[in-house]
Amino acid sequence: MVIRLAGHMVFCLAALLLAGLGSMALGYQFGAVGGSIAIAVLILATALALWLWFWRRRLAGAGALAVVFAVLAVWWGSIAPSNDRDWAADVARGVTATIDGDILTLHNVRNFDWRTADDAVERWETRTYRLSGLDSLDVFTSVWDSPAIAHTLVSFGFRDGRHLVFSAEIRRERGEEFSSIGGFFKQYEMVLIAADERDIVRLRTNFRKEDVSLFPVDADDRFRRALLLSYLDYGNTLAVRPAWYETIFSNCTTVVYRLARTLAPGASLDWRILFSGYLPDYLYDHGYIATSLPLAEVKKRARISAIGQSTPDSDDFSAAIRSGPVATLRPSAAAAATGTVKQP
Repeated sequence: MVIRLAGHMVFCLAALLLAGLGSMALGYQFGAVGGSIAIAVLILATALALWLWFWRRRLAGAGALAVVFAVLAVWWGSIAPSNDRDWAADVARGVTATIDGDILTLHNVRNFDWRTADDAVERWETRTYRLSGLDSLDVFTSVWDSPAIAHTLVSFGFRDGRHLVFSAEIRRERGEEFSSIGGFFKQYEMVLIAADERDIVRLRTNFRKEDVSLFPVDADDRFRRALLLSYLDYGNTLAVRPAWYETIFSNCTTVVYRLARTLAPGASLDWRILFSGYLPDYLYDHGYIATSLPLAEVKKRARISAIGQSTPDSDDFSAAIRSGPVATLRPSAAAAATGTVKQP
């Protein structure tokens, strides 16, 4: 009796999970009208499997549920990411790059001049940089709602004063809105954006009014160079092999972690990688950002939104956001010279 009851519970749970997750997937993929029809068919098929099971035709019921699962699995596996859609303007182009000795040539560097949070003068540029001129590495976190979730950006500084930011983002279609739930169901592709700080950081500080922080990273020249090259390789790969954005396993922070871990395999997996609002805590605990002050003070000094908002359009935005308290978080010249900086 107990075994029979347990069997009923397991079968019902499997049917409910299949119907629930399948309905969400169908709804996000087919929209309101098509999704409603597909969901109705799924529910009827699941109900038939349950009816067969409880009318003592358990083999037929299990077979029916297995067929429903197989059909959904084949359909789900057939949904492939694409680079050919009507994209929103700010994610229309992913970065690609070529390397000739010391010279990096980047195509599709975004340098928008934002007028509002949704409107900008669009500029996509081709830029060249010298690998030998790479001078600094910074991580930006940008919080817009829950403090547990932040968007993560990585900025490479060069000795000529320029900064290049990489941001792994959802690739929205024109008119499409972001949904964290949709990110579980193949609603968005991934795109790697390379941009000027005056574009991508200023958009968040000045127009979206997000809480943006800048954390200088302790890393040596070898790691900075290898990480930059890994970003360029990732951009080139996405250009020929598109990939899905996944809310948990392939987002802005997990991309940073995976790239860093390929260069430093000892980097540990941590729950704060998934809950990206706590990424500074992870970096602090591992000594990748300034640890000479308490973490709360480091976070306080790292906040740059107010500075960004008070910086005139005519000023050097990158220089401005690195002035004030955040400047005290820079790795010391002595540590860099003696090679004691840590590698993530």
